[in-house]
Amino acid sequence: MPQISVDYSPRLGFDRRAFAAELHPLVAAAIDTTVESCKTRFRPVEDTFLGDGDPERAMVYLELKILAGRAPEARTALSEAVLDLLKRHVGGGRVHLAVNVVELDRDVYRAAAL
Repeated sequence: MPQISVDYSPRLGFDRRAFAAELHPLVAAAIDTTVESCKTRFRPVEDTFLGDGDPERAMVYLELKILAGRAPEARTALSEAVLDLLKRHVGGGRVHLAVNVVELDRDVYRAAAL
């Protein structure tokens, strides 16, 4: 179920497949789901203005959507673990990293696999 979106500056040296290969088991263990249910999409963001506009700055913003019901402490631990993983996979200068864990309403969220 986890829906993961990663917006990133394309100039980063960022092995996205290797990152996702570590991310999915981490998320699955943290929220008691399966690796197969994790879905990540990567979106390069061409047009950004970070801080003072220095073109050498880069960013990664990861949004992790999970079904509602986990304790705040569990969501905090998950966001910190994902941020640590990002730090290990993203390098190369001045980079802003952010992780946001968002809850989806169980009453209205629907998904299907065909």
